[in-house]
Amino acid sequence: MSWSSFVPYLLVMALVTYLIRMLPLTLFRRPIRSRFIRSFLYYVPYAVLTAMTIPDILYATGYTSGGDTKPLWCALFGLITACFFAWKDKGLLTVAVAACCGVAAAQAFFLLIG
Repeated sequence: MSWSSFVPYLLVMALVTYLIRMLPLTLFRRPIRSRFIRSFLYYVPYAVLTAMTIPDILYATGYTSGGDTKPLWCALFGLITACFFAWKDKGLLTVAVAACCGVAAAQAFFLLIG
């Protein structure tokens, strides 16, 4: 990509990022008092993070639609392991390592059973 085609993309990204951050500050001058809207806004980051992360988790072990489903089961086992450790209030590193170990254990299990 040449510099002349990069600059317009950079400017558009900067403008969009600025608008996303500036508009709520200018439109909502008073505190939001609606319990529903405050509750909704509280859970938006968790929902977006989940929507971005779950597909990557499920396809990280090499599963594609059709064919062998063992990688999908390994990924699901790692996801369940991560959810369990997160539910038990373990730290991020502990959850990540446990999920990786869960996937490795599931892959070893499928390797042993053929």
